[in-house]
Amino acid sequence: MKELISNIAKALVDHPEMVVVNEVSGENSSVLKLSVAKSDIGIVIGKKGNTARAIRTLLHAAAGKTKKRYLLEIIE
Repeated sequence: MKELISNIAKALVDHPEMVVVNEVSGENSSVLKLSVAKSDIGIVIGKKGNTARAIRTLLHAAAGKTKKRYLLEIIE
């Protein structure tokens, strides 16, 4: 899942070398922390959060087979 979020974010932003995804794993869930350049935060979040919501939807769909819950946090 970490690679999925990383690839999506790198395709969206102007500075793909600044994309960092950290995973904090738990027993039944994991938190993916996405960090991008300050100038790219708006691109990743999108208008009214639509892009972030779409990324989260893809994450939940991909996580369906793993029987694990994934949360996405976008860090400024």
